Amino acid sequence: MTDLIFRSALRADVPAIVGLLADDPIGSGREVVTEEVDAAYWQAFDALDGDPRNTVVVAVLDGLVVGTMQLVLIPSLTRRGGLRMEIEGVRVAAGHRGAGLGRQMIAWAVGEARAAGCALVQLTTDKRRAEARRFYESLGFSATHEGMKLSL
Repeated sequence: MTDLIFRSALRADVPAIVGLLADDPIGSGREVVTEEVDAAYWQAFDALDGDPRNTVVVAVLDGLVVGTMQLVLIPSLTRRGGLRMEIEGVRVAAGHRGAGLGRQMIAWAVGEARAAGCALVQLTTDKRRAEARRFYESLGFSATHEGMKLSL
């Protein structure tokens, strides 16, 4: 993967990102993929793009978006006021899974966290994604907390 690059997503990347978010059994049940990208995705991207603490990242290989993730910098009073990075929405295109792309994406994100002066990197994964949990554990992440969500 010598031609792999990571960069901030552009508005033109939104259709590819939405496709990646929907490209698994869990995502296909909650994302809306049609010929035209739903207006809610455009609004969300514009809000994220204008927020200096949020970065939507794409992994591009040979000119194609093959991965995505969102990096969120969170200031905190815990850990002596330590900044933390939340890695969210990690997706790799089906045809590129198992080839080390996810590992490269997370390593790059952790490097960005270090460069930003973060004290901690955190992420969540759906309990139904057993393979993802094993993957993150293989990278040194540990399930130290129980995450909880409330759908509104």
